[in-house]
Amino acid sequence: MQAYMKSTMPYYGIQATEQRRIYREIFSQHPLESFESWSHTVLALWRSAQFREERYAALELIGRKCYADFRTLACLPLYEEIIVTGAWWDTVDHVAIHRLGELLRHYPRQMKMEMRTWSRCDDLWKRRSAILCQISFKRDTDQSLLYACIQPALGNREFFLRKAIGWALRQYARVDPHEVIRYVTEKRDELSGLSKREALKHPLRTGLIDALP
Repeated sequence: MQAYMKSTMPYYGIQATEQRRIYREIFSQHPLESFESWSHTVLALWRSAQFREERYAALELIGRKCYADFRTLACLPLYEEIIVTGAWWDTVDHVAIHRLGELLRHYPRQMKMEMRTWSRCDDLWKRRSAILCQISFKRDTDQSLLYACIQPALGNREFFLRKAIGWALRQYARVDPHEVIRYVTEKRDELSGLSKREALKHPLRTGLIDALP
């Protein structure tokens, strides 16, 4: 597991199904009654982790249904710390898609401003998170926000940004392929080959286009 993930942090080697069983059992025995105790516990798990599954436990605790009312804008600094210190795609993408996306749905005005700011910051993983935060939105995708978060990364040679751009556009192409074709054609000189290939997988497979722009 450690070799596959290229992780400096070791693994216990516990499979995902067993992890989830352990988390459910332990968390149900120790309910957290306030936002303060919940967020403190999440950060304690995250910061003290010696094995990667302990960090996965922190993410699992965040997402438990019984704590949905705690997941407000007050969580954004918590999510930001996890993204910046986690600094790898498995934890970052989970937070970007599930947690930032959730906040964006509930607090669109504030989160759109925040994601635009993140897309222009120096931290790679915050920039990737801004690009990916709408990945599960389908027809609810805010096109202008998506393009605004992509724009600062156009031409950047960093793999994780190029991959994120392609992935976000690929998912959007499932609901509006013609718009993604238009966008990729317009930006063909700025988008990397990787981003274009990822973005147009669906249009190419379904025959809407027969070659990359």
